[in-house]
Amino acid sequence: MFRISFTAFLFLIVISSVAQEQVKATTSITISGRIKSPKIFTTVAIEQYKVYNIGDVVITNHKGETKGTAKELSGVLLKDILKSIELDAESPKVFSEYYFTCVASDGYKVVFSWNELFNTASGNTVYIVTSKDHKPMDVLDESILMISSADVHTGRRYVKNLQSIIVRRAE
Repeated sequence: MFRISFTAFLFLIVISSVAQEQVKATTSITISGRIKSPKIFTTVAIEQYKVYNIGDVVITNHKGETKGTAKELSGVLLKDILKSIELDAESPKVFSEYYFTCVASDGYKVVFSWNELFNTASGNTVYIVTSKDHKPMDVLDESILMISSADVHTGRRYVKNLQSIIVRRAE
């Protein structure tokens, strides 16, 4: 029979708890970078935009394996929120050079180009989730969620605890 000392047991508990990083829930999204004025959108402000019924979305990993289903989703279009910011650009001609890095509280990042959101049908499928399973975003464990529901591998851009969007211009 395997026995460990009390000290070793405590050490394993401490190491285990450190390894399980606590993900910080978010209550707002900060938009900054190459824009005229940074903005903060609280959950209340986000819910003021037009809300769409998204339905159920199967979450798959990069191999296409099903990892779960996000059920009964509704949300606002990311592009509707982004329309309220003004890019720091000399003319609309250079908007094609801009992209948005969406950052979760744990550091996970996904990227969308300006053209992808505003110049293709994909922009009509990228949402900030306002409710999941009939629960509002401010009570969800994942807090502010973002999903690109038409992606082939939906898990790649399923962002939990979205905290910021950084606007950049390609060099």
